[in-house]
Amino acid sequence: MDAFFASVELKKRPELKGKPIIVGGDGDPAKRGVVSAASYEARKFGVRSGMPLRTAYKKCPQAIFLPVDFEAYENESEKFMSILREYTPLIESFGLDEAFMDVTETGKNALDIARELKKRIREELGLTTSVGIAPNKLLAKMASDMNKPNGFTVIREKDIEKILSLLPVRKLWGVGEKTEKRLHELDIKTIGDLAKAPVQHLVRNFGEAFGRMLYEHSHGIDESPVVPFYEPSSFSREVTFQEDTRDLYLIKETLFELAKDVTDRLKDNEYKARTVTLKIRYRDFHTITRAKTVEELTNSFSDIWATAMEIFNKIDFPKEVRLVGFKVSGLEKN
Repeated sequence: MDAFFASVELKKRPELKGKPIIVGGDGDPAKRGVVSAASYEARKFGVRSGMPLRTAYKKCPQAIFLPVDFEAYENESEKFMSILREYTPLIESFGLDEAFMDVTETGKNALDIARELKKRIREELGLTTSVGIAPNKLLAKMASDMNKPNGFTVIREKDIEKILSLLPVRKLWGVGEKTEKRLHELDIKTIGDLAKAPVQHLVRNFGEAFGRMLYEHSHGIDESPVVPFYEPSSFSREVTFQEDTRDLYLIKETLFELAKDVTDRLKDNEYKARTVTLKIRYRDFHTITRAKTVEELTNSFSDIWATAMEIFNKIDFPKEVRLVGFKVSGLEKN
């Protein structure tokens, strides 16, 4: 989705269309908080997600600052995901506003599906989306970012090397600020440069798993499957960190907030749950899910959080974490 939070706010306040919009905290740039989303008009001034609100104000003092309204974003997200699910059950959500779809077995042309999706999302939700179509998740993700907003980009097998080679390494999915800096120190500036580097050279500098991932990604190789996290009888939420982290306190605190939100939705919809699932995606995109089923149905936050901590304490964190998810399932009405 294009500038999702900001776009949802503009849907509520169409009179602000064309103006720089910054969503974050309680909407007061004088207070602590970070930018959750910025409209494309605000991005022209250098405003980015994760930036402190005070910094965003200095860069764009004429912007309109709005508080975060997660309920509105989740409602729109569920409508968005519901449209996607009409085409295939193989959907891996990536936060509220982004998802991978594996349409290989649908029997339909991927381009036709994408055009229809864009049309429906625009007409039914009043929002725009950018689509990337490619042979794997890595390239589809990169394609979706190439022509935002309202983009439609296809990377075909025969064009992979030509498209990737001249792009800066930062455009490669999984390369953040620290990795980019280290690659520049190794005189690797483009994805083409990275593709020419011997795999052992990358392994020596970045470790076995991440070094090999960089090598494979620079050649457009990604064997990871689409992993659905949705069940019709479940409530879930996931968050991608602005920067990959090994800070267990931050990871636990984030899961705590997700657990509160999911439990509130459980109660609001008058359900109890039997199974708690945690999802962890590491910096090299390896993803695990761990679940525990309890004997008695519950919608008690203390019970659900205690179960989550039993799971959490058995998970290893050998590398930085990119995304966490929290789900309750095995639902029954109160």
